[in-house]
Amino acid sequence: MSEPIIESSGNIFADLGFDPAEAAILKMRADLLHDLRAYIESSGLTPLEVAERLGITPSRVADLMRGQWQKFSLEMLITLEARAGRKVSLDLVA
Repeated sequence: MSEPIIESSGNIFADLGFDPAEAAILKMRADLLHDLRAYIESSGLTPLEVAERLGITPSRVADLMRGQWQKFSLEMLITLEARAGRKVSLDLVA
């Protein structure tokens, strides 16, 4: 017998049973990291140029590109988005 298919809530971390507050923060971090990786890949910049633009070391750029989200706080990811000239906004839903 197969397992029933359950529709996602839109937040994999909530679906995995994380506390709602922690799930929200983890999702924001994952979304920001994904966006930064896409920005870096499409920028045409070298890792050194990206590092200089974001004000971090090339090894931190490598961490971003490897998806090492646990190495970046939500605040740091927002800071990196701003340094990249990108705007971060929150969609609050009641």
